[in-house]
Amino acid sequence: MSQIYAERRTVRLVALSILTLVHFWMNGSFAAEERPNVVLIVADDLGWADLSCYGSRFYRTPHLDKLAEGGRRFTQGYAACPVCSPTRAALMTGKHPARLHLTDWLPGRPDQPSQKLRRPVIRQQLPLEEVTLAESLKDAGYATASIGKWHLGGAGFEPTKQGFDLNIAGDAAGTPLSYMAPYARQGRTMPGLGDAPPGEYLTDRLTTEAERFIEAHRAEPFFLYMPHFAVHTPLTAKPDLVAKYPKWDGTPHGRQENPIYAAMIESLDESVGRILAKLDQLELSARTVVVFTSDNGGLATREGANTPSTINAPMREGKGWLYEGGVRVPLIVRWPGHITPGVENTPAWSPDIPTTLRALCGATKTAGGDGVSLADMLTTGKSLSSRALYWHYPHYANQGGRPGGSIRDGDWKLIEFYENGRRELFNLAKDTSENTNLAEKEPKKVEELAAKLDAWRQALAVQMPTPNPDYAPNAQARDGTITLPASTAEVHGVMLRFEPLPHKNTLGYWVNADDWASWEFDVRTPGAFSVEALVGCGKGSGDSTVEFRLGEQVLKLKVPVTGGFQQFVPQRLGQLTLDRAGRFRLEVRATSKPGPAVMDLRAVKLVPLAK
Repeated sequence: MSQIYAERRTVRLVALSILTLVHFWMNGSFAAEERPNVVLIVADDLGWADLSCYGSRFYRTPHLDKLAEGGRRFTQGYAACPVCSPTRAALMTGKHPARLHLTDWLPGRPDQPSQKLRRPVIRQQLPLEEVTLAESLKDAGYATASIGKWHLGGAGFEPTKQGFDLNIAGDAAGTPLSYMAPYARQGRTMPGLGDAPPGEYLTDRLTTEAERFIEAHRAEPFFLYMPHFAVHTPLTAKPDLVAKYPKWDGTPHGRQENPIYAAMIESLDESVGRILAKLDQLELSARTVVVFTSDNGGLATREGANTPSTINAPMREGKGWLYEGGVRVPLIVRWPGHITPGVENTPAWSPDIPTTLRALCGATKTAGGDGVSLADMLTTGKSLSSRALYWHYPHYANQGGRPGGSIRDGDWKLIEFYENGRRELFNLAKDTSENTNLAEKEPKKVEELAAKLDAWRQALAVQMPTPNPDYAPNAQARDGTITLPASTAEVHGVMLRFEPLPHKNTLGYWVNADDWASWEFDVRTPGAFSVEALVGCGKGSGDSTVEFRLGEQVLKLKVPVTGGFQQFVPQRLGQLTLDRAGRFRLEVRATSKPGPAVMDLRAVKLVPLAK
């Protein structure tokens, strides 16, 4: 390994000398040593609130906190997408994932009969014709390495085909074959990790590889791209670190409490500390730009063993959703002596990062993009011009999110859902948690932002979902039962919403009596059914009257107090008759609301009566 590094360094030094002489001859300035090294560290599924410096009181991140103290910590950093691969494409190119037609994790979630819409066909890799950040910096004389997760294409599209001299661990996979050595499964081994000693932890090994790369290229400009697999599922951590945190029985309570996830974050933080220490040891810190961010919000729903991973409060929801919890992420940039440390409230996002790094490094090879350079703002304090940020996610997420798009313009954010055209408007300056939908109160702002969002989609020729001809909502089970979960309801009105976090998993925020919900469902075997609703209601909000309506048939419920809105108690409503096979629609509306809220509703179940 050391011989390979030495040979590469010799070649690089010769090439760098030639490039420096040519550049000096053409420009008369800008010596090679003035160009900073770049270390870009990307965590996987790390939420905005998962670092101590962003407010966490559960996770321990002293090294990242130190990085933030010495650099610029963005409070409004954003990922380009609520899932991973699209954001990674934006980090490499500076282009919006919608422009690249790479809008979902690869290979993507297959269409299902429960979906009203079909997903568009997406590219299965980052196209080779795109100019990556690695290609830009390599062209400028940098040694380049990708050490960690790639997830932008397999053979023929791996990092070494996209401007990186060295690739460790990166391939088409979105999750590691294993977090514990050996890093192999079913005849496959993660690239460059075949010599791992038993019991080695992946985050530690990637850090060792990064230290070797920095050592080998200490005398020349280098670009280290370090996209960790952590803290993505399957959640796996070193047992001694897990033991440091309070035990958890797996019951979610809507707070940060997962000890395995906490231990993974601690290993990630230790990795950052080791990289910073290596830069200090080699006296490279003053000549190195370090950027830390995440590819999307934290996983706040159940997806595999030991989940949910985290909670993104005060941000709403998490990975897979267009709300702030799905797209707002940590963003820290440090360059001692050049970037003044402090807190930065200017919104910035993934496409800005390669654009900024190209500017800081004097790299001219580019193919345009959708990001802007933050270089002047970071180094001189110059204000960034106001601009809108856009998101386009025409897919159903594994975490429950539905196809939609959004725009943030100033303090205003509009989300538009593609299934039914529903629009939600929030003022983020006053409502970071996106609890109050202002769409009815601010119709002009809704139309203004919707027009901008539509014009942006037209300009980028984005791919939209199409109607699903195989749509079969809430299909009847083999035993004849029909289950209508909160997750499949269509909400109508302003405040009522589905709350996907597992400690809730309910239709909630029913504070407007005029809001209502409906379900479509398919019946194969008609007949008479008993109807039951799973209801929760807190003290002070009982006695609302609710109607469950199926055509002319109506069942009424006087909502009881159950001890809490998330303390669900089955309520028998009566009987309904489904007199034919085919599609039906059940509506639930409040006819009176004496208290602050109507109720929470987790599910409605129709059980066939014995003939």
